[in-house]
Amino acid sequence: MEALDLIRTLTARPAVRSFIDRPVPMEVLTQIIEIARWNGSARNRQPWRFIAVSYKERLEKLSALGAYAQHLATAPCALVLLSADNGFQDTEFDLGKVSQTVTLAATALGLGSCLATIYPESNVTKAATLLRLESGWRPHYAISLGYPGVPLTGTRAITTGRLSTSELLSTHRP
Repeated sequence: MEALDLIRTLTARPAVRSFIDRPVPMEVLTQIIEIARWNGSARNRQPWRFIAVSYKERLEKLSALGAYAQHLATAPCALVLLSADNGFQDTEFDLGKVSQTVTLAATALGLGSCLATIYPESNVTKAATLLRLESGWRPHYAISLGYPGVPLTGTRAITTGRLSTSELLSTHRP
């Protein structure tokens, strides 16, 4: 049960969009990627790469490339997740798995994080240019990382809470 309690604790932590002014050390980023690189991948293709961005100007530009990416501007660091532009249906699935692993590892190391999507496609192209990516890699997602700041207060635009297990799980019987 200890392992389940740990998983519950790590996954129940809310997204963090407010950070203190403290850089994320390269050793911590390296630990996160060391954990993420062992993530499962369809046919072990590992269709992901990461770029750590800590330059304020680039973070601000990235934050303008998605409707809910503003938190990137105030983060001390963002990990931009690159996906292989390979046409495989499971690449996005693999990217979802590895982004969850990054988020869990960051939480275990005392960091807050929040996933941002970069869209529409014209913004993905702008991000690729901004990051000077080689062809074949697309920056559809970024994860803001940092040491958590003061929690946001006030009314949330998104409802809180979770559906119950009985609302989520049904069984198929013969």
